[in-house]
Amino acid sequence: MAANAHKHGKPPLPMRDGVMPSYLWLQGGDWPDMLTFMAERFPAVTKEDWRTRMEKGGVVDASGTPLLPHSPYRRGIRIFYYRELETETPIPFHEEILFQDDDLLVVDKPHFVPMIPTGRFLHESLLVRLKKKLRMEELTPIHRLDRETAGVVIFSCRQVTRGAYQSLFQKRAIAKEYEALAAPLAGYDFPFTYRSRMVDGEKFFVMKEEAGEPNSETVIDVIEHRADATLYRLRPHTGRKHQLRVHMAALGVPIVNDAFYPVALPCKQDDVSQPLKLLARAIAFDDPFTGERRQFFSRRTL
Repeated sequence: MAANAHKHGKPPLPMRDGVMPSYLWLQGGDWPDMLTFMAERFPAVTKEDWRTRMEKGGVVDASGTPLLPHSPYRRGIRIFYYRELETETPIPFHEEILFQDDDLLVVDKPHFVPMIPTGRFLHESLLVRLKKKLRMEELTPIHRLDRETAGVVIFSCRQVTRGAYQSLFQKRAIAKEYEALAAPLAGYDFPFTYRSRMVDGEKFFVMKEEAGEPNSETVIDVIEHRADATLYRLRPHTGRKHQLRVHMAALGVPIVNDAFYPVALPCKQDDVSQPLKLLARAIAFDDPFTGERRQFFSRRTL
């Protein structure tokens, strides 16, 4: 299993250009040397590229000892290396820092920017952008927004206080408010609460509803009717993946420019011309250390 974080003390490789080393526990297997293993485990990187990286000290064990191309494969050890991308398309939208203290960083995320490194995104992820800009190795998102969603998101700056803030989300002690543009919805008295049972869909990247005990809940209200769409206020009481998008589509009014719901469209790759009209407008909670009510608002508009 590979991971992008190191939870057992300081990793043996430093942060490089905003990127922390990834790590991998070596399982059972029979490889003549580490170069052969790395080339087979990560086929997107050529054997010669791995040879160059290893000769430059870019792959090490937990003690920081470089693993060279001819080093033996040793089951049970943990190795560290940097994830690299040959090419990465720049995302032409920029985040804004709304608040920062010793413990928290609150950011206004733009559409199309992923929260963390994933797939074809590394340096364009919000986490790496912020680590590069602020040089904060311990920075970690406390919660997530979809790549397609813009708005307020909170990061933890220090591991020592992270758990207290994370527990607020686990206890549902965080009030979140979103705005969305969609078609007018008739036949309902606003505000109303929509509940459903959400489960993983057939495709790994989407969710679906099924009969059974509800596990998702959203309060839906209208802010204003516009000529071309209605602006809704959405307050999720649970945090299921894609919850707001699934709920609006199920009501027959999918969020404008939603490429997943009600039907998953072909991947638009680097097309950023039609952002999903969903915004994390505000977030509020009682600080677990001071008891003070804290509220943060996005400066973006739909």
